[in-house]
Amino acid sequence: MTTPTPPVRRNLLIDLARVGSVAVVVVFHTLLWQLRWSPKGGIAVVPWAPGPVWWFLSWFFAIIPVFFVAAGFANAVVVDSARERGTGYAQFLRERGTRLAGPITLFGAFFAVASSVPAWAGLLGEAVTLSRQFAQLLWFLVVYLVLLLASPVLVAAFDRWGWLSMLPLAVGAVAVDVVGRLPGLDVVQWLNLFLAWPLTHQWGIAYHRGWFRTWPAWAGRTGVAAAVAGIAALVFGLGYPPAAVAWADVLVANLQPPTVAALVMGFGQACLLGLAQRAGMFANPGERGRSLLVGLNALLFTVYLWHIPVIVLAGGLLAGATLMWPAGAGVLLQPLLWLALVLACLAALVPLIARLEWRLIPPVALGAPVPAVTVAGFAVLLAGTTAVWLSGAVVHPGAPASSLAVALLVTGLVWVRIAAGRLRSD
Repeated sequence: MTTPTPPVRRNLLIDLARVGSVAVVVVFHTLLWQLRWSPKGGIAVVPWAPGPVWWFLSWFFAIIPVFFVAAGFANAVVVDSARERGTGYAQFLRERGTRLAGPITLFGAFFAVASSVPAWAGLLGEAVTLSRQFAQLLWFLVVYLVLLLASPVLVAAFDRWGWLSMLPLAVGAVAVDVVGRLPGLDVVQWLNLFLAWPLTHQWGIAYHRGWFRTWPAWAGRTGVAAAVAGIAALVFGLGYPPAAVAWADVLVANLQPPTVAALVMGFGQACLLGLAQRAGMFANPGERGRSLLVGLNALLFTVYLWHIPVIVLAGGLLAGATLMWPAGAGVLLQPLLWLALVLACLAALVPLIARLEWRLIPPVALGAPVPAVTVAGFAVLLAGTTAVWLSGAVVHPGAPASSLAVALLVTGLVWVRIAAGRLRSD
């Protein structure tokens, strides 16, 4: 059993890391493609192939693992609060999970309409293909929901067994890497979404309990050095992909789906966070800085869900402007201008979208929920989200798999809404 540490309610450095990780995702996804002007008067969208220098740099900028470390920290805070109030599992789910119903409802409706209209207009094949491609970003939501459902168990496991609670996840992640590298079994690698990211989530729980941030500086530096050496050994010794993230010139990388190299990188990032914490980094950002950081954290889920549509919107605006003013193609199609426009659109649109999401969050009744109804509702919501992730969101007789996926998602959302207002009768 681990030794209890004084309760920590908010960690601004963790908040900053969470904001930074989502910001990196937005930047990376924007620069993943480039707009090129064709001499024939058209605009081509081509994938970016940055070369080996950027492959190397990606190991420093790919900070998705630290997002799950931060998620583990945040879930530990929430679970501790629920324990103090004597809240049961169903009540925990209702309080924590119902907040996701609004964002998922709004985004799901948008996604289904955007996917289905082209299908009914006669472009069924193209709509199904593009919808499945777009749905790939929902892997994050699926993993997030799994961790939400499992977080009370994961926190309890760490409190009881400490590092031993991480061992099954670590062994499983290694086993998946071994099997996934066999000929024809690369699809197995996707299982690491549910092993590697929960393990980094455990490191976040451990961070809350005192790991990393209370270690002596030499231990943190040793952890970082070991992570660097481990990644080098995996890449140069065992033939792991040379980049943390995938580009056009390195189609197989280490983050999507995650490999053991991503785990090693996440451990190094947790050690770096601990060193920064010990150094007092961002310990006192001032009232304005704190308010800004808290506000940004409240919008991160919305930013993640909507950043791809905003990237498409910004690219469309620049492409349209270029078609009207071809002489300005050299300026209008610059990747950094595209990125600046994406950030401006997000700053303008996300607060408005968040207000709509808030209105769609079902009110939670006072009193004890019905455990079976609540847990089953969130299980169906998870199943529906997973189905849309795998099949897309085209609602059309010619696309039965995605139509059923959307129906399952809608069922889950309705069930969660019902569960939010239903009370247990003792």
